[in-house]
Amino acid sequence: MDDTEELKKALAEQTRLAEERLNQLRYLQADFDNFRKWSAKEKETITSLANERLINDLLVVLDDFELALPSLAQEKNREGMEMIHKKLTKILSDYGLQPIDCVGKKFDPRYHEVLCTEKCAKEPNTILEDFGKGYQLKSKVIRPSKVKIAEQVTENVGENNDK
Repeated sequence: MDDTEELKKALAEQTRLAEERLNQLRYLQADFDNFRKWSAKEKETITSLANERLINDLLVVLDDFELALPSLAQEKNREGMEMIHKKLTKILSDYGLQPIDCVGKKFDPRYHEVLCTEKCAKEPNTILEDFGKGYQLKSKVIRPSKVKIAEQVTENVGENNDK
């Protein structure tokens, strides 16, 4: 009976070691899976940042096109310039660039930068004018819109300055 007891103890010990190794393997597999996911996300982030830098540099060219087009109204080259502008806009759009639409909307500091205010009858913090077009790359604002917003008109009703 001693041999049977020893065999049972040895079997139990080997079973415990096998389960321990299996758990280690599971943890290692989970760690590798997490590393693979992290690595893919990191690669995507690096690619996105590289695109953002390039697109930021190209925005200057896009701005120049938009400033130049109105002055070409009488020129025969206008059609060609408009075509180049449309192609550039389409390419940037395909990479996820979208202009921030703002006139008539509420001011949001995540998307807009206030340059000035104007007292008027419109609701306070409503955007009245866009001085510099803002852009989003996918969901990230890479250049906020430069805007003028409405300021509340304060009326001094019933105030008497005569003494």
